[in-house]
Amino acid sequence: MFNLIGRYIFREITVPFFIILFVLTFVLLTGRIFQIADLVVNKGISFWSIANLIAHLLPNFFLFTLPIALLTSILIGMGRLSTDNEITALKASGVGLLQLFRPVALMTAITFVLTFLIGFFLVPHSNFSTKKLLFELAQQNVTIGIKEKTFNANFTGLVFYADKIPQSGEYMENVIVADRRLLGEASTVIARKAYLVADTKTMIVKLRFLDGSIHTVSPDLNNYRRIDFKKYDIQLDLSYALILISEEAKSSSEMTFTELIEKRKNPKLSPSVVRELSIEAHKKFSMPLSCIFFALLAFPLGIRNHRAVKSRGFGLGLLIASAYYLLRIGGEAFVETGYLPLLVGVWLPNLLFFLLGIVFLIAAHYERPVSYIIGVRKLLKLSMHK
Repeated sequence: MFNLIGRYIFREITVPFFIILFVLTFVLLTGRIFQIADLVVNKGISFWSIANLIAHLLPNFFLFTLPIALLTSILIGMGRLSTDNEITALKASGVGLLQLFRPVALMTAITFVLTFLIGFFLVPHSNFSTKKLLFELAQQNVTIGIKEKTFNANFTGLVFYADKIPQSGEYMENVIVADRRLLGEASTVIARKAYLVADTKTMIVKLRFLDGSIHTVSPDLNNYRRIDFKKYDIQLDLSYALILISEEAKSSSEMTFTELIEKRKNPKLSPSVVRELSIEAHKKFSMPLSCIFFALLAFPLGIRNHRAVKSRGFGLGLLIASAYYLLRIGGEAFVETGYLPLLVGVWLPNLLFFLLGIVFLIAAHYERPVSYIIGVRKLLKLSMHK
């Protein structure tokens, strides 16, 4: 498919690509390390459950790290060839800019396809699966965290005590719960038996009491009320788990493109929700396309002569990626608030980087400064003559 030179350039890009991809993904993962460590050490979650959770988080990370790794690896790989004067030697031997760009284009196409597949299929599935997994872990955490003859305060506004729990852990006997969730009024629930009830559809965990009573005392201690019951439910707050679990069936980030389009057709949706769904639908195309625009910009920047190739290429890559994602975040925020049209807010960063890439490619082809290509020097000369 490629001659020796093409394979050589392709290898110069792929090696730093995988290294940078690993480093960036690991850095993003370290942001969750303390939460994951808390799940292992304090919550008793198994190693395989944690590994499963990390596997569900990776597609979201790859959606960002793949384009950045491509951008930085092109800057480093082409920069190394330029610094060692190999680009100059190849041009002197009759190798044109298009031939040099072919292996870069192949790497860009591979990264684009991977990013598109991850964003279009894997991310919605992994986001929804992560929510369900977190619910299961939180439910498991509830079962593990409750010990007999021990006061448990993991639940917001509740202090829980169970006198006896069988080895199966299916229920608890002689249960006392102090409920302080209502401001100005505290109540105590005493029950003969209690067990957990989980609803996987609404992702709610309830503590169900059987054969007990609710004791309530007014703040001034002048009034006392008792209510006997056969069955009584308390909804548990599981937000202490890893992430606050939403009770919605699916959020916009958990929907496929088809689901987003179908939900947008609902006439009862508010304009803000429609804008949110529209942004998420456009992102499934705009984010993978950033790979192409990054490559168009990185290739001409990389073949310019400079020193300290790796450090400069890595720093420049992070700077360009930061500018791009800041523009994206800002544009999407303005679209969500209604200050910018959808197409402008979502696609403007891609358009700007596409134009910059074309300008730098033309400058590299003619071996002229960028300021000359965009006409700045010509304007300065004309003004000086006048």
